[in-house]
Amino acid sequence: MMTYGLKLICSLGVAVALGGSVASAAGEFDNAIKARKAVMSLYAWNLGQLAAMAKGEADYNADAATTAAENIRILASMNNGSAWPQGSDSTALPGQTRAKVEAWTTYPESAEIGKQLIVAATAMSEAAGSGVEGVRSNIGAIGGSCKACHEKFRESD
Repeated sequence: MMTYGLKLICSLGVAVALGGSVASAAGEFDNAIKARKAVMSLYAWNLGQLAAMAKGEADYNADAATTAAENIRILASMNNGSAWPQGSDSTALPGQTRAKVEAWTTYPESAEIGKQLIVAATAMSEAAGSGVEGVRSNIGAIGGSCKACHEKFRESD
């Protein structure tokens, strides 16, 4: 049985895949950039739910916490390399993306940060349903992974 979050992620993947057929009319990298922005939005949505619980801004809900944490783990674990084609950076496409060229030119480093996110997301997924303390004790590692990648590989606002 699929959870709502997993269904949402699968639906997003199908929509992105079907949208790829019109890429030539919309620009060479438009769909790839849209796909990775969609993934980032899903990270933010799910992490926001966990953060609200951790801060006491929302009541702790074991089912919601487990779903949000599992969604983050799935997002971190999926192979979305096709959404990051070389040449789809902010230097080549100013105004279309904030991804710095260094995400490609220092690739092993960005991949290592991605691996750290998988570890952090897996720990959160295992702990989120056990109580708000499980969320609180694991949210910093997820946020730290996000921050590490964004500081090195994303143009600032």
